[in-house]
Amino acid sequence: MSLKSDPKTWTDPRHLLGLDGEVAAMEFLLDKGYRILEHRFRVGRWEVDLIAERDGVVAFVEVKTRSGMAHGRPAEAVVWRKRQELVMVARAWEDRNRRSDRTLRFDVVEVLQSRNGGVVVVRHIENAFRPGWR
Repeated sequence: MSLKSDPKTWTDPRHLLGLDGEVAAMEFLLDKGYRILEHRFRVGRWEVDLIAERDGVVAFVEVKTRSGMAHGRPAEAVVWRKRQELVMVARAWEDRNRRSDRTLRFDVVEVLQSRNGGVVVVRHIENAFRPGWR
């Protein structure tokens, strides 16, 4: 996993929480037999947290990490605008990596952490939404 900067220098605890969630999501998906193709794949200012593949299906995965449920389920934060950004990133990735034998879909992984930073629950929502494209 390569990042543009060293997490040890990050000062915003939300960024560290997000990175912890992405690592937990990667471990979870690897345990389910996925292969991680990309971590934090960027196109301009848009980004998808993970791109994973299993059995010819490529999943564009948005990871949402929370330390509680005060603001609802983490997946509820993947609103219309974020979905549109994920679709644009997926189109760019597909154009760069075109193979007709793969199915594309959009997933969300929710990660709930305890106050002390331990992962409590990881929930994988396959086909979390379906865009109207191609």
